[in-house]
Amino acid sequence: QARLVESGGGLVQPGGSLRLSCEVFAGTFDYYAVGWFRQAPGKEREGIACILNSDGRVRYADSVNGRFIISRDNATKTVTLQIDGLKPEDTATYYCAARGVNCRLRPDTFGYWGQGTQVTVSS
Repeated sequence: QARLVESGGGLVQPGGSLRLSCEVFAGTFDYYAVGWFRQAPGKEREGIACILNSDGRVRYADSVNGRFIISRDNATKTVTLQIDGLKPEDTATYYCAARGVNCRLRPDTFGYWGQGTQVTVSS
């Protein structure tokens, strides 16, 4: 069982940066892989990045072009997503999710989800 709480979203101008946090409330943080996803209005939820908490291995979606960096802090049980060079098309609700064992980027393979945090990129 895991509970996830996202924070860090907001309104940002194009070209700006945001750091999203996902706090993982679970008995064994290292057991989980945590992924970041986003869903824009009228679009399907898409995977961005995933990190394996046990050893820090990461996986990014092919569409990610270096503007997104996922990392973890085992001491605080937090997974962060740094987003630089924000664009209006990055506007979406961003979710973190957890699954056991290994990383995937398909939303339907994750069993535990946070409530989401809204990111709006606009001038």
